[in-house]
Amino acid sequence: MENDNQKSRVKSGTTKVVVMSLVAGMLGGGIVISGDNAYEAWQQNHISSSSKTTTGNVKVQTTKAESNSATKAFNSVSGAVVSVINLQKSSTNSTLSSIFGSSSSSSSSKKSTLETASEGSGVIFKKSNGIAYIVTNNHVVSGSNALQVIMSDGTKLTAKLVGTDETTDLAVLKINASKVTQIASFGNSNDINVGQTVLAIGSPLGSQYATSVTQGIISAKKRTVAVTNDDGVQTGNATVIQTDAAINPGNSGGPLINLSGQVIGINSMKLASDSNGTSVEGMGFSIPSNEVVSIINQIISSGSVKRPALGVTLIDLSNIASSDQKSVLKLPTSITKGVVIMQTLKQSPAKTAGIKKYDVIVAMDGKKVTSQATLREILFSHKIGDSVKVKYYRGSTLKTTTIKLTLDTTTLNKETK
Repeated sequence: MENDNQKSRVKSGTTKVVVMSLVAGMLGGGIVISGDNAYEAWQQNHISSSSKTTTGNVKVQTTKAESNSATKAFNSVSGAVVSVINLQKSSTNSTLSSIFGSSSSSSSSKKSTLETASEGSGVIFKKSNGIAYIVTNNHVVSGSNALQVIMSDGTKLTAKLVGTDETTDLAVLKINASKVTQIASFGNSNDINVGQTVLAIGSPLGSQYATSVTQGIISAKKRTVAVTNDDGVQTGNATVIQTDAAINPGNSGGPLINLSGQVIGINSMKLASDSNGTSVEGMGFSIPSNEVVSIINQIISSGSVKRPALGVTLIDLSNIASSDQKSVLKLPTSITKGVVIMQTLKQSPAKTAGIKKYDVIVAMDGKKVTSQATLREILFSHKIGDSVKVKYYRGSTLKTTTIKLTLDTTTLNKETK
């Protein structure tokens, strides 16, 4: 959600400010006061006894500084939050002939310049050997020819891309650390609770609103959402934190923090309207910090992320009509949670292990599988080359198989079965 309008449909509108004047007075003789003594008594009762407050110039009084947990949390992280500028090449004609409509394609008549294509946010999480590392979203830096970051104090620095991971929509940048005065720390996203207060920090609508903070709560700890590429094609599913803290274009890549000042998520997207065009408010999503830490450590060490996969496409059993569960899947009525195999991939680990279309996985590695989110969490806790036991139903029969995990599905060719 950089000024990344291609990644989200954001509802816009205007805010109307209504100024209401309160007028007080005596109407139509409703109050009658007789005599000077009554008036003087009224003055004594209703005018402050301190003449200093009613005479001379009005002065601004010293206000005691208020400090609460939200302020402290913001202050502990805000210096590490940056704006990320995606610069892309733009060819422009540099001769007078272009003014008069010349169509000359001579290289001497054109020059390439870098222009801001989009803006997002990021957070500095590590400082080592004169280099500072920043985590942001992959879609914030996608297609860039150059990158810049603007520090919280306004300093603009050149950034270099360390690596990206399209699956989780994460990217790592590096900058010269000489201007870095604060780094953020990560909290355990498994410890969060629904209803817990959180803050989102970033640059909504661009760097002119840098280091803006909004407050909300955690609406859901684990929500599965579809992940799409730049062409709008779904590339997988992500398990994210849902929050009602205001997230706008430009907030992408910024931190979601708890009131201890720890980063518990990286803001990645919001839902502005559903497939029917219905307007939606207060639905933002953040990548959980535990997943972020795992991904950024791999990117720093090797420049990319290699993860295991089953080589299948899935759908949650809860999304299958009960009538189809009975007539098509032929499951026992007691089975209500799991994931349904909708497609296997050529030479995939699942296919090699005998998994077929319409099989329903209910357990992996000794843990219950209730949804794609839980399966993905279990799967990504393993390394390539690991073997895991999988329990699944084929019709009414419970089966067990062992799957040896290989590279992710980007290395496999799709084959419907």
